[in-house]
Amino acid sequence: MSSCSYSLPHSPCIGTGNSTVLPLFKSHSVQFRDGNRNWGLQRFRIVAKSKSDAQPSSPTSLLSFLCPLLNLFSGSDPSQPRNFTFELATSSLASVSRFAWGAKSITGSSLNKGITSDPPVSLQLFEFEACPFCRRVREAMTELDLSVEVYPCPKGSVRHREVVRRTGGKEQFPFLIDQNTGISLYESGDIVKYLFEQYGKGRSSSSGLLESTIFTGWMPTILRAGRGMTRWELSRPDPPPGKLELFSYENNPNARIVREALCELELPYILQNVGEGSHRLKLLLDASGSKEVPYFIDHNTGFQSGDYKTTLSYLFETYSTAIL
Repeated sequence: MSSCSYSLPHSPCIGTGNSTVLPLFKSHSVQFRDGNRNWGLQRFRIVAKSKSDAQPSSPTSLLSFLCPLLNLFSGSDPSQPRNFTFELATSSLASVSRFAWGAKSITGSSLNKGITSDPPVSLQLFEFEACPFCRRVREAMTELDLSVEVYPCPKGSVRHREVVRRTGGKEQFPFLIDQNTGISLYESGDIVKYLFEQYGKGRSSSSGLLESTIFTGWMPTILRAGRGMTRWELSRPDPPPGKLELFSYENNPNARIVREALCELELPYILQNVGEGSHRLKLLLDASGSKEVPYFIDHNTGFQSGDYKTTLSYLFETYSTAIL
């Protein structure tokens, strides 16, 4: 089992069996443009789609039970004032539960060696923050020092889940599109292996990254009470016209809180991974004057901030219909 799939009214996690190359699908077009970024989806091949659905396992049933329960505990209004001492404590524990995975970059990533300017982003990831298997892929992307366009697909999605369903035939996450090669993948294990084969220059993922998900991958979801799982009902229905950009690395506790909000608001964004040893640190320094993350940039309004609390307030004030 290496993917999450939620459908109403139930919320199962389903795994698939052996993968196979499927015929070309025409995607549902999603356009988010600014002066130098095209957020449109292109045509591609779908790979790693199940030949037959696997029977749900016991962890699957566990998550099916936990999802509505965690959503209840997380509270119905993420825009309201929070106890940030508690928020940071639980997010820090979530990071500890995943050890060092998603904290460091592997030197020599084939795409990013010697980065001094913002390169084109060719990877698109459809996922949601609370999914353990999506987390596995984000951890791998931190290790590989890869940037990616993230299209959050929380439960209750009004945009991005439909794109995945029309493109690949089912709402299963994570779902990766690589515009460099023209192929797309379901299944987190297949995605991680593909990314290392394509961009790791012969390197393998950190020991235990793939195997550990079934044991500790659930812990951040539980500790964070399902934050980043469900779209907030007062989120604006239309996406921003231009890009949002987040400098982050997967296991940073402050950055996690910002990513959860972006998911709950279903806001697409450019994720610039800047783990320890990242070749992208020069970009972060040029943008913020610091190596600290998260650093968030809204190219629509000019807003920039390296403070997660300020960023959180800004996101809910700007991209929701709530009166705050």
